[in-house]
Amino acid sequence: MLTFFGKGPHGKGADRASAVAELLAPLQQVRGYWEALRTQGGLPRRGQVDPRGMADCLDKVFLIEQIAPGLARFRLAGMVLNDLLGMDVRGMPLSSLFEPVARARIGDALDQVFAASASLDIWLEAERSLGRPALSGRMLLLPLAPVATEPRLALGCLVTEGALGRQPRRFAISGLVREVLAETGAQVMPDAPLAPPRSSGRPDLRLVHSRD
Repeated sequence: MLTFFGKGPHGKGADRASAVAELLAPLQQVRGYWEALRTQGGLPRRGQVDPRGMADCLDKVFLIEQIAPGLARFRLAGMVLNDLLGMDVRGMPLSSLFEPVARARIGDALDQVFAASASLDIWLEAERSLGRPALSGRMLLLPLAPVATEPRLALGCLVTEGALGRQPRRFAISGLVREVLAETGAQVMPDAPLAPPRSSGRPDLRLVHSRD
């Protein structure tokens, strides 16, 4: 998993690196759990994914399903996602988290995830306005093994840093990395200049279910 330890407005050097490492810990836990379920370069199956394996960050975890090319909706969602939009996001499109200008870009990238050929690591910056202070985020999307009779699925995690402010909060994409998946190794393909991630989660560990 790619990480980026850069200088930021909250400090620099070793202190900043330590703070960023803590902020990124949920993403690393989800990625590590997903990797542990892979065998011989394959992808985890939906039935293998046990929420107990990600117990420390369930409020930031979600599951999306493909509903059309470039489109996905939330099948499961942690409370962090609900807090951002101020409503239950189950059944809502993933694009509802993004500003209109970012939706085409995330749609194009989603097709590769659901084709089980790439994972996505996305840097996010929320729009600002009256009552909506600075808020940034980091999103990870990981494909699950496709099943012929079921919608294609992806496991995700979203962490944020900053005040939530007035809802809903939606994001622009400040950086995106596609990691091409293969049985041996992975090729990292930057899609845009990367912005330093400034991300943190919130302590609520409740996971909201729609359907299994």
